[in-house]
Amino acid sequence: MNSAHRSLTRRLVPLSAAVVLALVPVAGCSFTGDSDDTKALAVPTPAPQAAAICRALHKKLPHAVNGLKRGTAEPASDYTAVWGDPAVQLRCGVPRPEAMGSKTASAEVNGVEWLPEKRDGGYRFTTVLRRAYVEVTVPGKYSPEINPLLDLARAVKKTVPKGVA
Repeated sequence: MNSAHRSLTRRLVPLSAAVVLALVPVAGCSFTGDSDDTKALAVPTPAPQAAAICRALHKKLPHAVNGLKRGTAEPASDYTAVWGDPAVQLRCGVPRPEAMGSKTASAEVNGVEWLPEKRDGGYRFTTVLRRAYVEVTVPGKYSPEINPLLDLARAVKKTVPKGVA
C-alpha cells in the first residue's frame, strides 16, 4: 500500500455512521415521486473482476432490507437488486462516483465505508475502498436513509474485498 493510499484511507475511515445520521435529518424527508424509482433500473457494465464480485454479492443479498421485501429489478440482472415500493435500489459495478475525491467524507456502517450523496427525494450511498463500487439509492420515505445499509453491510463485507476499484 503506498503512502497516498494510506493517507486517503486515514481521511476517509475516521467518520462514523453518526456523522451521516446527523446529515440525514437535514436532507428533507419527503418523497416527491419524481426520482428514478419509476424508471427501469440502469444495469451497470462492470469490468470482468468487478463483475465476478458483483455476481457473488447478488447471491448473498438479504431477502429484506429495512423491513422491505426484495422485489425483482427491471431489467433483471446479477448487478442490480430492489426492495420495497418506492424501491431501495442497489447497483454493483458502477463507475467511481464523480463526488469521490481525496477529501471526500465517508461514513462507516457495520464495517463498510460509504460515500453519502444527497439527491432529490433521498440519498445515494456508494462503497468506498472496495474492489467494486456498490451503489445504494434510498428514497427519503425511508428516513433515516442510512438504515438499509445496516442490512446490506454483511453481504458487502463477505463478497466485496477491501481495496481500490
